[in-house]
Amino acid sequence: MPLSRREFTRRSAIAGAGVAVVGTAGVLATTDGALATQDAAETAEPTAKDDGPGYGPLVEDPEGILALPAGFTYRIITRTGETRLESGEFTPSNHDGTATFEGPRGSTLLVNNHELKGPRADWDHPVPLAEGLVYDPAAAGGCTVVEVRRGGEVAEWVGIAGTSTNCAGGRSRWGTWLTCEENSDRAGENGMTKDHGYVFEVDPLDRRANRDPEPLKFFGRYDHEAVVVDPKRGHAYLTEDDAEPNGLFYRWVPPKGFEHGRGKLRTLADDAGVLQAPKCYDSGGRFVDDLSRATRIGTVYGVDWLDVPDRDARTTPVRQQFADDEVTRGRKLEGMWWADGGAYLVSSYARDESPGRPHDGQVWFYDPRRRTITLKVLLGVNPDPSKDGAFDGPDNITVSPYGGLIISEDGEGVQHLFGATDSGRTYPIARNDLNIGTDAEPEYSEFTGVVFSPDGRTLYANIQEPGIMLAITGPWKRQAR
Repeated sequence: MPLSRREFTRRSAIAGAGVAVVGTAGVLATTDGALATQDAAETAEPTAKDDGPGYGPLVEDPEGILALPAGFTYRIITRTGETRLESGEFTPSNHDGTATFEGPRGSTLLVNNHELKGPRADWDHPVPLAEGLVYDPAAAGGCTVVEVRRGGEVAEWVGIAGTSTNCAGGRSRWGTWLTCEENSDRAGENGMTKDHGYVFEVDPLDRRANRDPEPLKFFGRYDHEAVVVDPKRGHAYLTEDDAEPNGLFYRWVPPKGFEHGRGKLRTLADDAGVLQAPKCYDSGGRFVDDLSRATRIGTVYGVDWLDVPDRDARTTPVRQQFADDEVTRGRKLEGMWWADGGAYLVSSYARDESPGRPHDGQVWFYDPRRRTITLKVLLGVNPDPSKDGAFDGPDNITVSPYGGLIISEDGEGVQHLFGATDSGRTYPIARNDLNIGTDAEPEYSEFTGVVFSPDGRTLYANIQEPGIMLAITGPWKRQAR
């Protein structure tokens, strides 16, 4: 049953004007060690250092790849153009969303997206067209499965090929990877031979299950970013990274009686379940057209869900099937993670294309029990992205076993992995020191695919270009609030 505006207003009045920020992640500022800016219009300025959270300052890497705190080390697991697949080809490029799984004999399995858009001829290292694992032979993207064995040996093979722009995705609770295409070219567009803009399932433990890949069309056709699955209710939540108009945050409700499990999604019809888009309103019952309207940490909106008329977007893109006064949009909706009984989701930034205040990142928490969405993280506009010490442009996220969130940056200038404690203190974990530009005009690729190993001892992350998977180890500790 929808949460009515009247009921949400009543609950808000009972709760009072103040809203407690609870859960894994609290509030967040752009500056290392700072507490959150309370208004996105405020810009982030460095503050005096203190004995705040984290592991201390980053130490420059003599190899020019990854700066880490003292006591931490990294290892390169795969690198485009250097490491090879079991079949002999080089590791594909443009590493993106990643998940970890317990593998056989104490190994760790990782499924690694490769965000490659357009025809294969456009890329030096596309995902190889492994026999039986190809959706569209014209497309360059896909996933590889990486096995890190207990003795340190690494193997890599193709999980799916012939997909496009595999950006983020999500780990299912039954042990598979849902990979998302952030591209919705139709057959005949940009050299493609099949329609794109779908979600596919990859099983890291059963290679046979990945044969003859088919899109999970019931999740809709649009520029997908990430997906999480509610383990209790079976609902899936998905983000869309698109603009003009801004993208949407979706909910998929499974058919009545459906039970998730390995191989179960592939049994569903293309129109199974219901795909829905959100309509948010504030405690006064006023409609909220865009998430950029929120300027204060702890802002809570009620959420109703509207059915998508044509989820396969046969004539009109899904997000354009709704008028601006019907749904709540968000700019550059990115990574997601399921924890604390709900879905964390990212909006990377907002500028003139959005109707609200400019910001350099938000993290929201959707609570399915309360049917509310709460602003947990707000990054003020970074005045100088080329200067180290400030954070902007959150993208992939994960919940840390040591408390709080770990966030990968896809902003301007310097790129970091950084943490946020439960109370909102921020701290650096790593900095990308690999300059893919020039000395005069340095350029640093984004971090992607941040995720801990199943035992919590290793933090995996990628440098997207040229394509490097890294394993970070060190004296991890529980972070004070």
